[in-house]
Amino acid sequence: MTTRDEIQAVLNAYVAAYRAGDAKGCAAIFAEDAQLHSPYAPPAIGRAAIAALHVDWVQDGGNKTLTVEEAGASGDLAWCLARFAEGAETGDGTTLAVLERHGEDWLIRMCCLNEAPAG
Repeated sequence: MTTRDEIQAVLNAYVAAYRAGDAKGCAAIFAEDAQLHSPYAPPAIGRAAIAALHVDWVQDGGNKTLTVEEAGASGDLAWCLARFAEGAETGDGTTLAVLERHGEDWLIRMCCLNEAPAG
């Protein structure tokens, strides 16, 4: 499996949890000391804060999608640029994430969301 495929599998697990309204499931793909930076809320530092943030975000479940556009890895670190979409209310954008390998799993260490420009 390529790095891109491995990271897409991580994002697919996130999307499944998101659509199910499972905030803790969404946070489970993040490292314990991860950071999530977003235009939709103040930064969330740590898995517990990321889960708390997702309580509001997953209310509608919606049709969220996340698709890896580019990805790479070196040793136990990886990165990905992914495109997200969630419908007209929330809109579309990109996320840039740095991941760390923990055993056999990739976990997000740092994530930054960006809204797509209006228009």
